[in-house]
Amino acid sequence: MSIFNDLKDSLTEAVEIKQGRKQASRVTRYEVADVKALRESLDITQAQLAQALGTSVDTIKSWESKRRNPTGLAAKVLATIQDNPEFYHQLAAH
Repeated sequence: MSIFNDLKDSLTEAVEIKQGRKQASRVTRYEVADVKALRESLDITQAQLAQALGTSVDTIKSWESKRRNPTGLAAKVLATIQDNPEFYHQLAAH
């Protein structure tokens, strides 16, 4: 029952935060990279970016059209490329 009680307490706390009765202990926000602008600044094709990231061209297209957002490692790699464009060239060389 301990896990159940922990989950119940967490859900109660989430509702209180959502309703503004309690402050969240921390808030994590991620800036989503503008994949199309990033790709264009690197002067590369969707296929080249997809190959470097190990993903499909369809995934790149969905990120660029804002139908989906990069998550997890892809989001971190794109943020790194945005901060340091040379990283893309190192990544693409592997």
